[in-house]
Amino acid sequence: MVTAQAPASAVGDEGSLVVVSGPRAGVKFAVEAIGTFFLVFTVGAAVGSGSQLAPLAIGAVLMVMIYAGGHLSGGHYNPAVTLAVLVRRRIAVRDAVGYWIVQLGAGLLAAGAVRGFVDPARVSSAAALRLSGHVLVAAFVVELLFTFALCFVVLNVATSRDHPDNSFYGLAIGFTVVAGALAVGAISGGAFNPAVTLGAAVMGVFAWPTLWVYLIAQLIAGAAAGITFLALNPNDK
Repeated sequence: MVTAQAPASAVGDEGSLVVVSGPRAGVKFAVEAIGTFFLVFTVGAAVGSGSQLAPLAIGAVLMVMIYAGGHLSGGHYNPAVTLAVLVRRRIAVRDAVGYWIVQLGAGLLAAGAVRGFVDPARVSSAAALRLSGHVLVAAFVVELLFTFALCFVVLNVATSRDHPDNSFYGLAIGFTVVAGALAVGAISGGAFNPAVTLGAAVMGVFAWPTLWVYLIAQLIAGAAAGITFLALNPNDK
């Protein structure tokens, strides 16, 4: 997320988007790739190994990667978060597209690494999560709700001018993922992230025919979080 310490962009006096100087695009893209890779790899490794502490591991790696890269790229590691930050007008469209490309690419690379190195027999035999009927609707709703919660938390703790130089943003965001995974992981798998969703499909955790349920819910949630932030904070632009 674009932190209050190092915003990627701001709004000028005429209301137009003004990009503020910061790290080079290549640096930001590299950081997003590294953070997303380790997030998706941890998801696959923890789930594939059957760890009961998977939600805590996933939230923890997201937290530390945010603290590690937040000052460089903003530490999104999630296309839905990037969309929320774009709607909130704290990232340029060109950078957002670049973020989406590297995030999805890193997710695919991490999924391949999981299949190759994390107990391949266990991963390859994992049953894909298939959705239908009421379960499909429930998965859509919980993915939308907790992706919204994640993006809303990101915007408020990491981009709000009311929280300059805070030290809690990574912890708040990481524990939002922990809470979501524990609360609704049994319903939808608890992805809350298109890069994780795509990676999980490659790893055989999610069924490809129902992938659209996750992606649509997550993207709607990201856009809604950005709109909600602007509505609730009209002077924070």
